[in-house]
This record gives sequence, C-alpha cells and structure tokens, in this order.
Amino acid sequence: MSFDTVIRNGRWFDGTGAPSAIRNIGIRAGHVAAISAQSLDEAGCPQVIDAEGKWVLPGMVDIHTHYDIEVLGAPSLSESLRHGVTTVMVGSCSLSTVHVGGEDAGDLFSRVEAIPREHVIGAVDQYKTWSNCEEYIAALEARPLGPNVAAFVGHSDMRTATMGLDRATRKDVRPTKAEQTRMEQMLTEALRAGFVGMSSQQLLFDKLDGETCRSRTLPSTYAKPRELRRLKSVLRRSGRVLQAGPNIQNPFNIASQAVQSLGIARRPLKTSLLSAADIKANPFLISVMGPAARLVNKLGGNFRWQHLPVPFEVYADGIDLVIFEEFGSGAAAMHLKEQVAERNDLLRDEGYRRWFRKDYDSKYGLRVWHRDFFDAEIVGCPDASVVGKSFGQAGFDRGGLHPVDAFLDLVIEHGTALRWRTTISNHRPEVLKRLARDTGVQMGFSDAGAHLRNMAFYNFGLRLLRHVRDAQEAGTPFMTVEQAVHRLTGELADWYRIDAGHLRMGDRADLVIVDPAHLDESLDDYAEEKVEPYGGMSRMVNRNDDTVSAVLVAGRTVFLNGQPTEVLGTQRTGSFLRANTTTPATMGTAESVSVAV
Repeated sequence: MSFDTVIRNGRWFDGTGAPSAIRNIGIRAGHVAAISAQSLDEAGCPQVIDAEGKWVLPGMVDIHTHYDIEVLGAPSLSESLRHGVTTVMVGSCSLSTVHVGGEDAGDLFSRVEAIPREHVIGAVDQYKTWSNCEEYIAALEARPLGPNVAAFVGHSDMRTATMGLDRATRKDVRPTKAEQTRMEQMLTEALRAGFVGMSSQQLLFDKLDGETCRSRTLPSTYAKPRELRRLKSVLRRSGRVLQAGPNIQNPFNIASQAVQSLGIARRPLKTSLLSAADIKANPFLISVMGPAARLVNKLGGNFRWQHLPVPFEVYADGIDLVIFEEFGSGAAAMHLKEQVAERNDLLRDEGYRRWFRKDYDSKYGLRVWHRDFFDAEIVGCPDASVVGKSFGQAGFDRGGLHPVDAFLDLVIEHGTALRWRTTISNHRPEVLKRLARDTGVQMGFSDAGAHLRNMAFYNFGLRLLRHVRDAQEAGTPFMTVEQAVHRLTGELADWYRIDAGHLRMGDRADLVIVDPAHLDESLDDYAEEKVEPYGGMSRMVNRNDDTVSAVLVAGRTVFLNGQPTEVLGTQRTGSFLRANTTTPATMGTAESVSVAV
C-alpha cells in the first residue's frame, strides 16, 4: 500500500525518552504506518519530505494556554503550530467559555489575560452555540481546528454561570445547596465528556473587568474550603487533574495545595500547580519547590509544578501590565485603565505617589515582580532620549528623581506609547538546567493566546531543545535531547491521559521536523504580527521559520518551510482530545524495527 507522506532519513524521536535513530517514516490515514531503517516504497506517495540532518519529533504539548477566545474566531491557532506545538490545553486559571455568555466572559478574561474585552464578548456572542460540554466539543470540531485541543473546565466559569457574577464575587455569599450541587454536576459532565480536569485560582491579583464587578478578584478566589473539597472529591474519584494557582501571599495556601495531592485515607488528587519559577524577587523560593514536590510524590501524592523553561521576559505599554495588580497602588491605576484622564490625575497626585513609592520600596512578602525600575529597559518612546535607558537612569537624568516618579512622569507624558521590558524570572541558566531535570516539574505555562502585548513564549519547546543541544556541544550536558523531547511530549500526554506526544507505530501522525542547525539566536528575536479577529491589533510573536521545516497534524501538513499550507484555517486537522482515550502504539508489527542507533 502507498503512503500519504514519507519522511526520509530524519533522526526520529518517539517521545518516550528512548534512544533516537535515523529512520524513514511512512504515514497513512493520519497515523504512523511504518518506521524503518530501510528506504520505504515512495510509489504513488504525494508528499516526500527529506529530513536528512534534521530531527523528527512528536508534536509538542502546551499544557497552559488561554486560547479559549482565539480558538473561536481563528481556530488555526497558527502561532503555536508554526513552532511545532500540535496539542494545546485551554481552560486554564479557572477560566473557560463552556458555561458563561459573552458579557461575563468579557469580565472574566479581558483584564486578567489582557485580551480586548470587546473582542471577547463579540467572539463568544457570535460563535457560542453550546449549552454543555458535549456541545462545546462538537462546536470546536465544527471549526477548522489547526492543532488538537484538550481542556480544563474553569471553576470561575462554573461559579459565574451558577451563581451570577455579582454573587459569585462577594465574600459574604456562599453557593446554596442547589448551586453547589449544580457545580458538581457541571464538573461531572465535563469529566464524562473527556475534559482533563478542573482549573481553579486563588491568586488574588487576577482582577475582573467590566463595570458591575470591576477590580474584584476571580470568582474561584471566593470559594470556601467546603465548596473546594466537594469539587476536588469529584476529581479524586475520576482520577482527573486539578490545575490550581495558589495565593502566593499566603505560604500556607501553597503548602496546602501540595499536601492535598496526598489524599491521606482517600484517593490522591492529581495536582498541577502554578508555577515553578526562579523569581528574581524571591531567589531562594525555587530551592524548596522541587524538593517539596518530590517529597509529596514519594509519600504517595501525584503533584507537579508547571514551569516555563525559558527566561520570563515581559514587555509593557505604559502601566498596562498584570504585575501591577499584585500591590495596591498598581491595582488602583489598573482600575482606571479605560479612564485615561482620571488615571493621569491619580498618577500626578502626590499622595498616590507616596503610596506607590511605599509599595515599590517594600521588600517583604512573596511577590512576582522584583519592583526594580533600574532593571527595566525603555525600548520605545516618543522621547528618543530615554530609549535604551532604565527608569532609574531616566530619573537620574531628570534631576535625581525617584525611579517611581520617573516612571509615572513618563506614563503621564506618553501613555501606551512608552514601551519597556524586564525579566521577572528564570534568569539564571544553571537554575533552568536543574528545573529541566526535576521530576516534580512539567514543561509548560506558555500562556499562549493571552497577554498579547506583553510576552511571546510560543516557541518555548524549541528554546529548551537549543539549551540542551548547546550544553551538549559545550561538553557540559545536563540532559539528553531524547529526555528533553520526552519532557515536552510523551511525559505530558501520559500524565494528562490524552492521545498525543508519541511517534510510534500506530500513533497519530502529529509531528514536527526541526533543523538543529537553526536552533540559534533567532529563537530570541522580537517580532509582532496583527491579530485579525481582534481588530488587527499587533501582538508579540516568535519568528524562527528556518528552525521548523514541517509540522503535521493527523498526517496533514499545516506548515512547510516556515509557511502555512492551504489546509491551515480552511480544513480541520486537529481534534478535541478526550482524556482516557489514549491508544497504545502497536509496536512490533511487520514494518516496525528496532530503535537502536
């Protein structure tokens, strides 16, 4: 029988961590039909790809995205696909669009995830045809999906749909017995439909948009222990995953999230917690995260940290950046985001400036941002004299101003035309190497589809591969390429129990061909691209088209030599991946061979 695609002479990685080998791969009907050291019959094959000198990997899995809105209007999700990510998970951080309507989705998503509110409302109102999880899955698969999609159902989504957004965000209101039962039914329905689990959020600087409940924290943060216990009990019984964001200002909350995985006289709770990061503001915290996870797992738990395996560099336009939500003066300014004149009046007020300086100078407590304006470079401004300088240096140049005053003055003068950047975490290469090997850590947390003007980590998997390859070439290896591929693919798919992340006989033909010669500085380059469904706004992206030679989903080529094919965005290649539906690879057939080099 002929093949639909043959990939010649590439170095094949199966996603299990087993040794790689030079192999020829035949694809038929969307699956891997042959893996051979010998040449395959190419007669009648419409596509033959020469992969000599290149790596053929399973498509990568991104376990933390916020594509819930973009997947409705632009389901190709091309920014992830072009970098070899063939499976994405939506529904993170307690946010999903399974149950809420457009107005509530706008309030939930837009400020937290920095997605324009009007486009959130417009997308949900235009495309929502579903009223339950099965209908949601059907609606996604009716769209021309690019990658595969797996999903969490969001706790804030369920809470809002059940209680109403106002009641769901009041400290003195608890769900009635009927409302609690309804949320448990929603979760049960989601798990039966194949959702990988539930996402919740206790982080207190994620704030709502809109007018009615503006600046309140997400609905899931108001849930009391009893409500959470009952929902977690549903997850325990099913063996599915809780994705959670702890309240980082409360160390007890972080510890309890880890310990709950143990179960203790009940079934362990699979827990994926945000996030393991080498935070500049708390350089010693990372030293306890890995050991804590390993201890919990040794005692019988099933706990993982999520981790972005690259430096966490963020950009901002003026003061519009979510990290300002973590302290009072910053949150006050963000509250007035849509009222520019009123916000500028606030920023000029000396009392407000004293408040901001106090928050800035405070070095106590757990936090995300290091609050160091000397470690924040201005990269764009109508006043060219400040470009390339830190806000601290700009303050010196303006007569010795406090860095906060220099920053606020520039925001008032230039608004969002003031663009700057800083690295919040993951700045120490040796710590990143240690985290890459840590069994209590999962690769992910890209936030793809959110914070469109603030960051771009769509190619995080390629950057990890470069880090591993460079260390090997320097004679200081910290893990093999096979191990790195496993961490980005099969390890994640197996833990979340979805049919992805492997490239063996019988597996889905979701794969990426990488040219290791181009795992280079282009991976770090700055780029922007318009998002047509969001009114053509410009977002940060990654562009390293020479690195990825081809991307296939279900055996169909969606990117070739850095360019999308005619299939992408016009035909569905991806599927909704339901948990517990993994199909074992049929190793040992007549066409399969040893993987020994």
